[in-house]
Amino acid sequence: MPLFALALVLVAACTHATWNLYAKRAAASRHFVWAYSAIAVMIWAPGLFFVGLPTPSWWVLGVLLGTGVLHAGYSLALQRAYALADLSVVYPVVRGTGPLLAFVGAAVFLGERPSRLAAGGASLVVLGVFLLSGGRTNRSGILVGVATGALVASYTLWDGWAVKSLLVAPLLVDWAGNAFRVVVLAPRSWRERSTLRAELVRYRWEMLAVAVLGPLGYILVLTAMQLAPIGHVAPARELSMLVAAWLGGRVLGEGDNGRRIGASALIVVGVVTLASAPVT
Repeated sequence: MPLFALALVLVAACTHATWNLYAKRAAASRHFVWAYSAIAVMIWAPGLFFVGLPTPSWWVLGVLLGTGVLHAGYSLALQRAYALADLSVVYPVVRGTGPLLAFVGAAVFLGERPSRLAAGGASLVVLGVFLLSGGRTNRSGILVGVATGALVASYTLWDGWAVKSLLVAPLLVDWAGNAFRVVVLAPRSWRERSTLRAELVRYRWEMLAVAVLGPLGYILVLTAMQLAPIGHVAPARELSMLVAAWLGGRVLGEGDNGRRIGASALIVVGVVTLASAPVT
């Protein structure tokens, strides 16, 4: 991987973990996803004039619609997971589940025979998730985290294909995802506008932080995917798991720091091993 691409991924990892900290703080908000998406649409819209827009076609619209659906599901599932469990538990489960499910699916449905190295990497991910699920953890949060991880795997491949093969600008991909959430979630926000107004005041800084840092981190990742193989970029960004585990312990005081950081490290090693293992 080129050093510049690696630098983009590492900065994105820290950015991603940080905005998830703010999302966890607003886990009780009913309209957090709509609000930060609306703010992001306004903040990042001027950038569309500088990146260049593709020629309008049903094909491009279909790709952006797919992005919107996947990211909407991910955003809502993530907030639900944070309402059920700690940041230092949910985040590593979400980030580690995607590669693990891809590994299992390839073996079950595509007939791929995993190497010993790949099997070892998968075992480390499973062990890390098992360690995180112990202690005072809501098991429902783990299950929702697993489902969220599946959506992460889906949108990573979908969006990577969009920017790498179809040459859609990373900013447009992220902006389209935010715009889709604004439209789809608008009716509920309008019906509960009194609640929304109260949450806009209470969680205004969390909403602004996610609206700025969320797109920034993902644009950096998509840009790195244009410069390096997706299979190299996706595992490298999982270093954010260690950052999130540390933030959960130090900033949110979630406890069990040693166990959770250790479990997150196991998942990171497992994901990197899965990505580097040969396919047979």
